Amino acid sequence: MATALPRLEDLEDKDFDAFAVERLSRGDTKDPYPRLHELMRAGSVHEGNYRTEFTDLPDLQLGHMRQYMVVGYDACMRVLMDPENFRNHEVFKHSLGKSFGRTITVMDAPEHGRYRKVFQKAFLPQVVRQWGESVVDPVVDDLMGKFETRGNADLVGEYTHDFPFQVIYRQLELDSEQAPIFHKLAVAQILSSVGAPQGAESTAKLGAFFQQLLDIRRANPGTDLVSHLATVEVDGDRLPDDVLTSFLRQLMNAGGDTTYRGTSILLTCLLSNPEQLDAVRQDRDLIPQAIDEALRWDGPVTTTFRYVANDSEVDGTVIPAGSMVNVVLGSANRDPRKYENPDRFDIFRNKSVRPIPFASGPHVCIGQHLARVEMTRALNAILDRLPNVRLDPSKPAPDIRGYLLRVPEHLYVLFDPA
Repeated sequence: MATALPRLEDLEDKDFDAFAVERLSRGDTKDPYPRLHELMRAGSVHEGNYRTEFTDLPDLQLGHMRQYMVVGYDACMRVLMDPENFRNHEVFKHSLGKSFGRTITVMDAPEHGRYRKVFQKAFLPQVVRQWGESVVDPVVDDLMGKFETRGNADLVGEYTHDFPFQVIYRQLELDSEQAPIFHKLAVAQILSSVGAPQGAESTAKLGAFFQQLLDIRRANPGTDLVSHLATVEVDGDRLPDDVLTSFLRQLMNAGGDTTYRGTSILLTCLLSNPEQLDAVRQDRDLIPQAIDEALRWDGPVTTTFRYVANDSEVDGTVIPAGSMVNVVLGSANRDPRKYENPDRFDIFRNKSVRPIPFASGPHVCIGQHLARVEMTRALNAILDRLPNVRLDPSKPAPDIRGYLLRVPEHLYVLFDPA
């Protein structure tokens, strides 16, 4: 007999538009890359806050810290690969720690490695590939079934905005009727960064829900992700509940949000370059390199952060202990010293340098393999089920915006209806 799932409590202000506030918080920057090129030409290290390069919105979480920007591929890798001097806890406790709690992103060694190896096993490539047919494809079928006979669609509003979040609901075997509230709370919990009280409210309500869910799955374990995490042991001990609930809160946001942005940008790039879209349509073996190039060209997150534990030298400049470093991933992936004509989207470019859209080092994104599976399935479905898909010339062209989190708000297309 099925076990009844707990009910997720909505925000007190049910009319609060978390999506609109999130759009405002990420900024309206159309193209941050000219400024990033200027910074790279001037040097690898610059004192200042990445955020203030593009917006006047106050930095309520990290504005109290002395900040530096590190730009360019080699300089960013220097920071990301040195967790002894460039750490996470002292900076992320003010940001993601407030949104998600005691998540592994906020941890440093040795605690970080101890817990990460457990979570990582749940997202190994051979594991997430199995989710393709059982989890991802049914979501794609459901969403595309609503518009594939119509001949036109907004692929962001009707497809990419929702599908990675719905994949997570299916992974966790959650009640689909609660999906809209989950999506709203997942987005709202990061709004602590702009001082919205709904941020803390969402964090608390998701935490309470996931604690109830953990208790249920421990008593009646199944094959879902929560059951696995609720019963797995680390060195003979179960994962602490606060670490588990924090991970699940972050999964709702990071696992859904970045995949939505990455998929939207991938589709935008290919539809804006029809000859490359045709090449991928004819040869699906090109999909992995199309995904890599889209993530390089305009990854969903342009910067990450580290705390400087000891005076540390980067490319001849000493960054003082106690500072915060903005590791500008967007600059690394557009570094002309590593990529010829880096501002051009080209799925056939030389692949000798691996882009770092998911960062690198000990804190590289755990969910990157799942993101690639989802992006692959989403693109294959577009190519298989929307014949002659193309941008709709009667509608506005896709417009990628944001200084930190990048995405087009709409992607209007035409296709030959089935």
